[in-house]
Amino acid sequence: MTRKTKIPPGIPERIEVTNILDLHGFFPEQVEEIVTAFIENAKKLRIHSLKIVHGKGKSRLKFEVYQVLEKNCFVKSFKDAPPDMGGWGVTVVELK
Repeated sequence: MTRKTKIPPGIPERIEVTNILDLHGFFPEQVEEIVTAFIENAKKLRIHSLKIVHGKGKSRLKFEVYQVLEKNCFVKSFKDAPPDMGGWGVTVVELK
């Protein structure tokens, strides 16, 4: 017998998983947990090319993202996106 779980109001029934993480609206203190979970999910889904949108602003979010990426064992490389993909407001990540 299968039982359908009732979804609370305001929560979408279906969430589309993509290779893009947009950090707008998050605080720098949240970046490590969010980026780490994003990478772990990407690995489970066998997604190897990721984009992390942190914005251009004062680059505090970008600094935090880079700190996490530098120490994550699944990260092969990362760099600023090309200008047509967001430039230095977006980090492109390749996973192992």
